[in-house]
Amino acid sequence: MTTDLIIEEQSSTNIMSVSEQFKENVGKFEIDLATIHHFSSGVYAKQMTLPAGYKALSHAHIFDHLSLLAKGKVIVTTDTSINIYTAPFCITIEKNMHHSIEALEDTVWFCIHATDETDPDKVDEVLIQQTMKEGA
Repeated sequence: MTTDLIIEEQSSTNIMSVSEQFKENVGKFEIDLATIHHFSSGVYAKQMTLPAGYKALSHAHIFDHLSLLAKGKVIVTTDTSINIYTAPFCITIEKNMHHSIEALEDTVWFCIHATDETDPDKVDEVLIQQTMKEGA
């Protein structure tokens, strides 16, 4: 289910801080992630392109979901683990599990959710917990 545990030291010089990543609304980033929204009969896939060195803010969802690493190499940090994944790889993210994604290489990442929401401007409000983990 997981790959190698992180054993190498990671440089934080290219990593954006939490405050640099999010604007005022959950799911709104200061850099363009080239987000593409895919909707199909109760299934939603959010496609994002994360540049190498970018770290997506820790957040949690209200339902379990799948994340598909289609391209690249990432570090996924959760409340309980830190793992390195190389594409292609499918990861289950449990509900209420805070997780962040650090792109070690240019990455294409899909978050796949069951939802009837089809408005790209509202879908994050439905799927992402609105209270952030303290210290995130």
